Amino acid sequence: MNIYKLLQLNRKIKNHRIKFLGLYLLHKFNKRYLAVNLDPVMACNLRCKMCYFTDADYVKTLKGQFKEEELNQVAKTIFKRALKLQIGCGTEPTLYKDLVKVVELGKAYNVPYISITTNANLLDEEKIEALLKAGLNEFTISLHGVHKESYENFMKKASYEKFHNAFKAFEKLKKQYNFKVRINYTFNKDNFYELADFFKHFNGESFDILQIRPIQKIGNTEYNDFDLDSIRADYPQLIQNIKKQCKENHITLLAPNSIPKNQNTNASSLIFDYTFCYVSPQKFWKEGFDWKKESFNTYSKKIGWSNVLWSNIFKSEIELKSMANRLNYEIEFN
Repeated sequence: MNIYKLLQLNRKIKNHRIKFLGLYLLHKFNKRYLAVNLDPVMACNLRCKMCYFTDADYVKTLKGQFKEEELNQVAKTIFKRALKLQIGCGTEPTLYKDLVKVVELGKAYNVPYISITTNANLLDEEKIEALLKAGLNEFTISLHGVHKESYENFMKKASYEKFHNAFKAFEKLKKQYNFKVRINYTFNKDNFYELADFFKHFNGESFDILQIRPIQKIGNTEYNDFDLDSIRADYPQLIQNIKKQCKENHITLLAPNSIPKNQNTNASSLIFDYTFCYVSPQKFWKEGFDWKKESFNTYSKKIGWSNVLWSNIFKSEIELKSMANRLNYEIEFN
């Protein structure tokens, strides 16, 4: 299954009523439509300046990890409805000792696409291969700097050398396994221009997708300069150059055509909050869901979830605007 083709399809279907009709039917017929985002452990090995892990008070609230029996119950409760399993959403999954088992459980429940989001600093060839053998489809790698100086400045406690060693392993293992590597580059006014040197530092044979996204406020972070006006005029030309280089290297690019001046929700993201399912030792989908005792269908029926999806077919876009901040990414296929 090509997740990126689905993203592109979501963009092309402008009518939200059609989308919610589709979700309603998938839900009623017990089909997969959820993007399950699972944090198996509430910790991180880095202290990235644009991440809430630099807020000491907030970090104190992040506690716990799934025990084996709890992980099995998580899989039993939700994996049958997962179209995609994203391991690692707000924390670092490679700190979880049974990470391979999480992937194996996803495969056991026939989840079509399984991805891990990681800073890659704890990955080596052996660990990468173990995850691939378990059935992993994609590594999503967080990156906040192209050059060594900015990378280690923004991603505190990280090693530029360890990071690139992981990409050397990706390049090697791509000759043996079928999997994707996606780079998520978060830019601000201080690390934006070095994107021009991206392919001088990263081999196009080591990754498949490049996502470029502007900094967003996600808490009380150490780096808090969210003003992008100084680079707004230069953004289109730099992105055009990157598009050209991505095409030459057969890389899929995900990037907005321009830096948005506001944080309005776009039409493509209206269904996000109805397909997004966050799971961690501290939270499971929606408040009040006793996931250790209730099934997904039982709880959905209790809260009238199918009625919510059905009623959204008849609501206007204004009524459906989410409080969340989502960007409309242009997806360039090569």
